[in-house]
Amino acid sequence: MVDSIPTHPAALSGKAPRALRDRMLFWGLIALFIFGLFGLISATGWQETWDELRKLSAWQVGVLLALSMINYLLRGLRWHILARRLGISLPLRYSLLHFIGGFAMTITPARVGEFVRLRWLTRMTGWSIERVTPLPLADRAFDMATMGLVLGAALLISGQGNISAGIVAITAIASAIVVTRPKLLIKLVEALFGAIGRWPRPFARLRQAARSMGLFSAARTTGPAFLLSVVGWMAEGYALYLLLQWMGAEVSIATATFIFVFATLAGGLTGAPGGLGGAEATMMVLLAMNGTPLHVALAATTVIRITTLWFAIAIGALVFPFSEALSHKSKKV
Repeated sequence: MVDSIPTHPAALSGKAPRALRDRMLFWGLIALFIFGLFGLISATGWQETWDELRKLSAWQVGVLLALSMINYLLRGLRWHILARRLGISLPLRYSLLHFIGGFAMTITPARVGEFVRLRWLTRMTGWSIERVTPLPLADRAFDMATMGLVLGAALLISGQGNISAGIVAITAIASAIVVTRPKLLIKLVEALFGAIGRWPRPFARLRQAARSMGLFSAARTTGPAFLLSVVGWMAEGYALYLLLQWMGAEVSIATATFIFVFATLAGGLTGAPGGLGGAEATMMVLLAMNGTPLHVALAATTVIRITTLWFAIAIGALVFPFSEALSHKSKKV
């Protein structure tokens, strides 16, 4: 099934400013990120930062990329389990292509990657967008809940407890509980509609999607989903720990995991695509607070973001054309 493309001038003129705005926002964020990075390097010293980066060998970078890939594959498997629970009977390789291909849109505004995955699913299943919407909602909920639990455990073990970190952890877990509990989510949607009093059709669709979230509450779904999520995010925390050890920073595994997860969550709360700016700043501050020299913190933050965020975008860009072509050629299931 091929998506219809609006050809009416009014439709095209309405989309053009939006596309231009999105592109400007995208490249503006990239420019600000690069400008801030070079400013930090200049402030801490080019030579010191470069010396830290030179300590890494090719095999060490390969290990960091492999740990990131473990996270992506495990979360892709979780996506497949949730899709099956929703009634989408696609092969595992298709689910992995959809999940990883969506990473190409990580730093685009409004989480476009989620919509791209939904578009592929609607093409391949023939389902309506409302029918597949619970899948990314559940996927995001398990991510938030797992990160909140991992962050809470790391807080207890590492002794990094502070009010802001505790608030982020509680917020993540509470949000996940609401999203995976249909009755709570329906009440929230109805409360929002009552407060706004506009857009009845989108709110009706959200309410319909909320009813479907009960499919993911069974133990046979939540158990594997949480296990895959925990192992995946722990792999990322372990990657930061290894990187800091290779650069000579004395940081425990629990502390490194806390720093990575908290920075990721804090970056997401800023609303910037991919957490650009917020995640990097948070990670550097936390590393410095734990006794890591500023030039080491900057080098470690730069490397870990390249081997996580930018690596995900790179492999997503490679997979994206295959997912797009497959969605056009496949029969409905």
